[in-house]
Amino acid sequence: MPGYHDQLNREINLPSVPKRIISVVPSQTELLFYLGLDEAIVGITKFCIHPEDKVKNVEKIGGTKQLDIEKIKALKPDLVIANKEENERSQIEELMNFCPVWISDIFTLADALDMVERVGELTGKGPEAKILSNKITQQFSLLTIQRSNLKTAYFIWRKPYMVAGKNTFIDRMLDYCGLINVFEQNRYLEVDAKSIIEANPDLILLSSEPYPFKEKHITELKAIVPNAIIRLVDGEMFSWYGSRLLNAAPYFEKLLPDLKSVKS
Repeated sequence: MPGYHDQLNREINLPSVPKRIISVVPSQTELLFYLGLDEAIVGITKFCIHPEDKVKNVEKIGGTKQLDIEKIKALKPDLVIANKEENERSQIEELMNFCPVWISDIFTLADALDMVERVGELTGKGPEAKILSNKITQQFSLLTIQRSNLKTAYFIWRKPYMVAGKNTFIDRMLDYCGLINVFEQNRYLEVDAKSIIEANPDLILLSSEPYPFKEKHITELKAIVPNAIIRLVDGEMFSWYGSRLLNAAPYFEKLLPDLKSVKS
């Protein structure tokens, strides 16, 4: 087989179509199952929850940032699929000592679609991956969102509060929703009551993951910024970049009418 390049432009040499794949990223695990690679998937993380009926039968090899290297080695994978941001560099480099590792690096929808197609190619599912990529592209092209220009804070964690800043996949999804990220700093940042008040968001979105925000947390934040509209949202729609993107555009289409009425 020819050499393949991952999204860090590293060449990955595979002697044949991989038969024993380990995925250490939940959204990419779901993609592999979507592409029909059930029999080839021999290991996934404990955070790989989709598709529910299939992941329960696959060996768990730790968390995304706490991989069980010895267990992975014992499974004798011929390919590991990872992500630059979601996995720890030192652990991924350790895996490279005994197995080819393909790494994604995703900030935009275009990056996500590129990942889908490249993973399809190196796993022998190129046509299926291309069809999926085209479906996602079509759905986003049909998204009829008018820019509300609501200043928005997207919360991903509590104790301490953390939000998604610029140069993140979440920020790009907010842009597709016609929303303006109120936090200009790059990547993910810790915020306190003072910085939230100073940012003065019109809208606060509380993600269902990685921290599972609930209704009670709306009251908690209302005490800090009483004039902000606060909504719970499905974090997978804003941050998963595999086959779950098929659900993202329809989700945004339903979510946004509610938000458009927030600011007259």
